[in-house]
Amino acid sequence: MKNYLLCMLVLLLSARTASAQSPDKLGMVSYTFRNSFQKDVAATLDTIKSMGITNMEFSNLFGRTASDIRQLLDSRGMKCTSFGVSYEDLVTKTSQVADNAKALGAAFVRTAWIPHDRKIPFSVTDANKAVDDFNRVGKILKDEYGLSFCYHNHGYEFVDYEKGTLFDYIVANTKPEYVNFELDILWAFHPGKDPVQLIKKYGDRFRLMHVKDLKKGVKGDFSGGTDPNNDVVLGTGQIDVKAVLKAAKKSGIQYYYIEDESKDASKQVPQSMLYLKSVSLP
Repeated sequence: MKNYLLCMLVLLLSARTASAQSPDKLGMVSYTFRNSFQKDVAATLDTIKSMGITNMEFSNLFGRTASDIRQLLDSRGMKCTSFGVSYEDLVTKTSQVADNAKALGAAFVRTAWIPHDRKIPFSVTDANKAVDDFNRVGKILKDEYGLSFCYHNHGYEFVDYEKGTLFDYIVANTKPEYVNFELDILWAFHPGKDPVQLIKKYGDRFRLMHVKDLKKGVKGDFSGGTDPNNDVVLGTGQIDVKAVLKAAKKSGIQYYYIEDESKDASKQVPQSMLYLKSVSLP
């Protein structure tokens, strides 16, 4: 945990301010500290709380049960608001997913990847299957468990289709009462879209958001993939994060989570927190 001492020291002053500005909206994606979570869930939660963050989005249970993690959260005054799962588990283990989400205390279930052949462009056939699955599973999660389902974009959905994109197609053909979205701003920007414009267009459908930035000079595409080390400190990359946060404040986004997939996340997250403080959290 030595790498995280920097987090504690740098954020001593900023944590109180960040919490005062946005105690409920700001959260952390567990994937950011995935390596640490694999070793010690409790200690990693302590580190994240020391940053002033008490809101988690878990996308892995790290070998623990959902109830175990809930106890660790409760004992620290922390919470899990969103639970991320694979597409396969979403559609084939819906009840188990829902039970785990409820045990964690999450209000949202999300998935972040639609299975498709990565050697060819994402197609309307892929989109149609996802639309059918999302509408069906979203209804079960809402009607039977009181949970809200969100799909997290990953870049490939923004290929052109008819007068828009396949992302537009998915939004138009899913039912708002059962399906909403988590905007990953990097995976909107990487394929050439403006996260601010997406928020303005679909503000009522976006309920969650991943806040991250893309290294300057990196060229995007529709692959849905880039080197994890292209994740950089918020405000130092290509994305106008301040403008995104301003737009998010006027939208239906309830929670936004810091995600940093790079090997330097332990150093970069404190700097990103300071940036968020400097621009005022939504």
